[in-house]
Amino acid sequence: MSRHSKLQKQVLALYRQFLRAGRDKPGFVPRIRDEFRENARIKKTDVMHIEYLYRRGQRQLEQLRDVNTKQLGSFTKPKDLS
Repeated sequence: MSRHSKLQKQVLALYRQFLRAGRDKPGFVPRIRDEFRENARIKKTDVMHIEYLYRRGQRQLEQLRDVNTKQLGSFTKPKDLS
């Protein structure tokens, strides 16, 4: 079994915190899993991008833990109509 770096451990801990926080809110857990799976494709050597996403995730986790948070919103890029 390979050892994880400090950053990898932090990301895994953040993932577990998200799952715990989203457990009580309907529809959140699948969205959390999808988001983490999508970002799992980022190269391990792209540390700056991973750290940016980690900090962004921490802010989003605080919002999710807020009792007034009832649903998720997202911004998506429109698909080309050409």
